[in-house]
Parts: sequence; C-alpha cells; structure tokens
Amino acid sequence: MNTIFIATIATFGSVFVNSLVAYAFAKIRFKCRPPFFVIALSTMLIPGFVTMVPQYILFSKLGWVNTYLPLIVPAFLGGAFFIFLLRQFMLAIPDELIEAAILDGAGHLQIWWHIMVPLTKPGLITVAIFSFNGAWNDLLGPLLYLNDESMYTLQIGLQTFKRAVQTQWHYLMAMSVTVLLPVVLLFFFFQKYFIEGANIASGSKG
Repeated sequence: MNTIFIATIATFGSVFVNSLVAYAFAKIRFKCRPPFFVIALSTMLIPGFVTMVPQYILFSKLGWVNTYLPLIVPAFLGGAFFIFLLRQFMLAIPDELIEAAILDGAGHLQIWWHIMVPLTKPGLITVAIFSFNGAWNDLLGPLLYLNDESMYTLQIGLQTFKRAVQTQWHYLMAMSVTVLLPVVLLFFFFQKYFIEGANIASGSKG
C-alpha cells in the first residue's frame, strides 16, 4: 500500500505538471520562452547523484525526512524529458484550434483540458507509464528518506531477503515476480499508446 500510494500520487503529479509546462512552451508566446526551454532541457545534463546531497539537506531542513513528501513532491516540479516529449506532441496540434477556442472565450486552462489533453493522450500515457515505473521501482529514495519500517516500500522489502550470511533466493525470486507484475500488466494494457508515445516523430503526423 505504501508503494501504491507513492507511485499513484507521483504519477498524477508528473502527468499534470509536465503537460501544463509543455503546453506553455508549445503554444503560449511569452518573453524569454526559448531560453527558459533551453534551461529546462539542460537539467538533463546534471546527474541525479550530484543533487542527492543538496536535496537531502533541503528536505531535512524542511522536516520532510521520514515522510512521503520527498518521494512525491519532486514529481510535481516537472521533468525535462517529459516536458520535451509532450511539447513535441503539442507542437503538431494546429494553432487554428487554439485560436478558435480563444475566440469562443476559452482560457488557457480550458484549452489545455479540452483540446491538448485529449489530442496528446499517447504522450500522456507514455509519461504516466515512465513515471509509475520510476516511482514503483525506486529504491534509493525510500532508502534515504524513510526510517520507519511501517512506511517501507516494496523495493526495500525485497532487500530483507538478503542476509549477511545467506540470501533467501526462493523468496526473493518469488517476490521479485510479484513486484514486477503490475508494471508488466500496465505495459500490456497500454502498449499501443506507449509505443506511439515513445516515438516522438509520431507527434508530427498531424
């Protein structure tokens, strides 16, 4: 239940925020848009291990250690790869649809919800799958921030089968299959959208 809670909230936050930011970069003209987009993409060049210690210090000072917040809140801050992926889809949507919606009195949030979200469904599902898979299989995050055993996730639970003297391989393998099953089922049911969404060039089909 801990893993399901973290993965679900993180997936929702990732899809929601990244789609909004991608819409802003794709369809809203504002000052310094290209430099901001370049800065966002440049964050992919920074390895996660470089920011690990500063993030821990920040979350520790905020009092978030031994809570789920360090595992959930970063998902609501956006990711450069997901923003780029969704932006490519949204760029392929004709501007005439946006202009017609504006003439009808629609605001940007209405345009995003009623036009962008339905037309970029393959991209959104791809982001959701990647985000869910990342949160579901995350070991380092819970290992760093969770101290209470009742808050442990499945990935930490798998490590309990490894002993200093002996590893319980039969239990470890059985639980590994169980932990892997939701991810496999998720891909099985949404593989059509995933394959289409993973191919960024598909966003240019119009």
